[in-house]
Amino acid sequence: MADSLVKAESPLLQEILADIKAAMKAHDSVTLEVLRTLHSDIKNVAINAKKDVTDDIVLDVLAKSIKQRNESIEMLRKGGREENAQEEEKTLAVYQKYLPKQLSEDEVKALIEEIKAQVGAQGPKDMGKIMKELTPKTKGRFDGRRVSDLVKAALA
Repeated sequence: MADSLVKAESPLLQEILADIKAAMKAHDSVTLEVLRTLHSDIKNVAINAKKDVTDDIVLDVLAKSIKQRNESIEMLRKGGREENAQEEEKTLAVYQKYLPKQLSEDEVKALIEEIKAQVGAQGPKDMGKIMKELTPKTKGRFDGRRVSDLVKAALA
């Protein structure tokens, strides 16, 4: 029933579904569990938003999941639970497979300078103008908090 509400127009989602089938055939229970959870999260977001599944939705869910996993790994290591942290890292590796090519810090800095010139940004008050243009270009390809820090540095 829920599947009829959510149309899969996302090539990224199609790749995830194909990998779920491959994991089933290979009897890879770890990958299968991770991908099924990811698929469920994607469907839930799309249903709640009453939208079809697009690559943007898939990337949003991936980014959120990766952020949560990184925080979990950090907390588990602080708590001395290395074995659990390693399990989280395996999940993280599966998620990262679906991310687009990551940008380097130098590439992001170049984008910031290009956008800064386009919008005529002068100082910190123009940060919003740059972020509005930059965010779609870096989404899922570079850490958002780090992007913000680089923009602040460029406008200082």
